[in-house]
Amino acid sequence: MNGNRPNYISLIFAALVILSIFWLVRSLYSPTNNVSKMSFSDFIQIVETDPGRIAEVVVRDDGTIRVISKRGEYYEIYAPWFSQDTQMIKLLSEKGIRVTGEKGLSSSFWINVIGNVIFIVFLLFMFFFMMRTISGRNNQAFTFTRSRAQMVRPGQQRVTFNDVAGVDEAIEELRETVLFLKDPARFARIGARMPKGILLVGPPGTGKTLLARAVAGEANVPFFHISGSDFVELFVGVGAARVRDLFAQAKANAPCIVFIDEIDAVGRHRGAGLGGGHDEREQTLNQLLVEMDGFDINQGIVVMAATNRPDILDPALLRPGRFDKKVVLDVPDVKGREAILKIHTRNKPIAEDVDLKVLAQRTTGFVGADLENLVNEAALLAARAGRDKITMADFEEAIDRVIAGPARKSRVISPREKRIVAYHEVGHAIVSSLLPNADPVHRISIIPRGYRALGYTLQLPAEDRYIVTKNELLDQITALLGGRAAEEIVFNEISTGAASDIERATELARKMVCQLGMSDKLGPLVWGKTEQEIFLGKELTRMRNYSEEVASEIDEEVKHIVTECYERAKQLLLEHKKQLDELAELLLEREVIEGEELRKVLRKELTEEVMNGEKLGTVARNEQNS
Repeated sequence: MNGNRPNYISLIFAALVILSIFWLVRSLYSPTNNVSKMSFSDFIQIVETDPGRIAEVVVRDDGTIRVISKRGEYYEIYAPWFSQDTQMIKLLSEKGIRVTGEKGLSSSFWINVIGNVIFIVFLLFMFFFMMRTISGRNNQAFTFTRSRAQMVRPGQQRVTFNDVAGVDEAIEELRETVLFLKDPARFARIGARMPKGILLVGPPGTGKTLLARAVAGEANVPFFHISGSDFVELFVGVGAARVRDLFAQAKANAPCIVFIDEIDAVGRHRGAGLGGGHDEREQTLNQLLVEMDGFDINQGIVVMAATNRPDILDPALLRPGRFDKKVVLDVPDVKGREAILKIHTRNKPIAEDVDLKVLAQRTTGFVGADLENLVNEAALLAARAGRDKITMADFEEAIDRVIAGPARKSRVISPREKRIVAYHEVGHAIVSSLLPNADPVHRISIIPRGYRALGYTLQLPAEDRYIVTKNELLDQITALLGGRAAEEIVFNEISTGAASDIERATELARKMVCQLGMSDKLGPLVWGKTEQEIFLGKELTRMRNYSEEVASEIDEEVKHIVTECYERAKQLLLEHKKQLDELAELLLEREVIEGEELRKVLRKELTEEVMNGEKLGTVARNEQNS
């Protein structure tokens, strides 16, 4: 009903606009705008010498006469005696000039008055309309010092610890915060002081905001959510005023949780900006420090914040009494990923062939946001295919799409280029399968994906790793160079397809030499110092603190590592040239080869060589890990 109701304010506004335009046009083109003054003596002279110029004389009762020429010109003369001068009127009649009368206050006067009134009403209406618009937007133009925090009351969109997975240690750390919010007197009786601030630290997508909401949901208290960037404004002092207003609202709704997301936007190290000590961001940070010192913990206010850059926060923000407790949310392990997948799939129709444990093993390095996106991508694929349930094939395709991008089957590749890509990817796969410390191959594909990838070899580690040995790094470099080695062996030339592999291999080798101390020649030393510009965010620079001779030795050692790994990859492929050709032809035919098929081909060869005992343990170990 409301949608069909006419908007009377809009109708009145449109009517005023039309009338104002009409009045404006009429006033612009009205003949009264072209009236000129003329003396009575000049008028008599024209009548006597050139009466043909005058078409009409209008006598008005306000004492003025209007002379209209035959060219359409208007002249006004003030002559109150004219209406009594019968001789002059007779002279005009003899000269053939028409004489008429008119009231002094003509209709044009009233039209002008009405037009002016309409115009004034239009201006007043515009003023009140703008004021109403501003008021309808919560007076944003006049209340920009108010806090922009969104308050979630207890019971609204309640999130609990049952909705969070993969961060069990963080949940245990925060359970005492929930107990404090539910019963502060319990801690006060024994003299315990809860932390005023809790800083959630972790990579993007690990669930920091979700965990903060879960704490509020478990404690069933109000939850104030605001981003660090919402404090900073163009006008100096606005951010500090918003901080004061935020804590005033928190005190009025205590016990509660104040959550500041991405606090590094306002909590960066002071003195690192371009505005010295008086810029808006630093004033906002100073006010935040004062407010966190100013409230009593017994009021039941807990300040939580989230960041993935704790290293750039101001030390005063991290001292005891402010954010004196850090809770780390790391990338989930395989059990955590399985638990996260269970949460995201519990309200979705899943087919019987879906094994969440296998999916958790194949998504190493994925965080909670990645897994949620994976499940959603699989659901979209199932809906696009018209299926009622999400199958394992949908999840497999979703993993490929998340890692390498969507398939681009429409891209036309020449047979020669496709053959080069096939040998390149098979080279990666064979070398990775034969190396003792490389990750098992899960899938080989020559279907173009993403922006520039013409093919890919997907390797998935059998287990989560937290320490990497030197031999494992060398095997990674060797596996990266397997594609380039295959191209040189088969085609006796090299292409640009290995550019990314070479870049990653060189970077990894330089890291081994300069940062990890894994060079036999240069020893267990760190060469170069990493410096970080706080104001530039993620900008990292590496300062040279060594001589030119050492720099030359570093370059030689990096070259030696990469070259040695490249020769090792070539040797492995030359020893398995038959399998290289067989797998490449199979890949050209199918476009996709699963890791099990790759190992089956290699196992067939090793069965023939089992008497020599060469490499059987390596492939068998990789097969067992996969």
